[in-house]
Amino acid sequence: MTTTIAKIRIWDLPTRLFHWTLVICITGSFISVKVGGLWMDWHVRFGLITLWLIIFRLIWGVAGSRYARFNQFVRSPRTVWNYLRGRIPHIAGHNPLGAYSVIALLLSIGFQAFSGLFANDDVLTAGPLASLDESWSATLTGLHKLNEWVLIGLVSLHIAAILWYRIKRRKNLVAAMIHGNAQMNALTGQSVPGAQDSWKMRLKALALATAAGLAVWWLTTLAPAADSFY
Repeated sequence: MTTTIAKIRIWDLPTRLFHWTLVICITGSFISVKVGGLWMDWHVRFGLITLWLIIFRLIWGVAGSRYARFNQFVRSPRTVWNYLRGRIPHIAGHNPLGAYSVIALLLSIGFQAFSGLFANDDVLTAGPLASLDESWSATLTGLHKLNEWVLIGLVSLHIAAILWYRIKRRKNLVAAMIHGNAQMNALTGQSVPGAQDSWKMRLKALALATAAGLAVWWLTTLAPAADSFY
């Protein structure tokens, strides 16, 4: 007898676009800062876009679709422990342990983008808010460099987890973040609600993303006309 595998939408389009745009920005930021020189202009652009993405994701984590909301996937430490011991079956969306990884990444990436606004390399580039307070700028510049290693570690763990799920659990998390769907037989229960991914929800995301973008643009206007951003 052939078993029909039902699929449901887990990741809405705004969440998927956020994820892959963030991947591009983090990769671009890392490469451009290592190359240096005139490539720092691209580092600035990637940093500002990253800040915009993080602001949007924080808002979307409250006002977005079902599985994008923090209150849906952030669980207690006891729930994480029970999940690791196999007492909780597969869950739609982020699993309890993966949720903590998501929060750690958002915090680290968010701090990197925020501190970049104040950072100053004393050579070519300075953040739009670096001139507000020299000591504060020096402190955040140091933390900006230190957090780079934290971010590298978190991204490495994230990639390792994806590979582990692919090899050991036979779950393609990358594909799910591309098409947004999950197989019904890999989820808990017989009836799992899908994410709201209508055009109304997407227009809502566009409005929120526009507001976040305007906020970041306003920050850049605080920089003196002759200064660079980061």
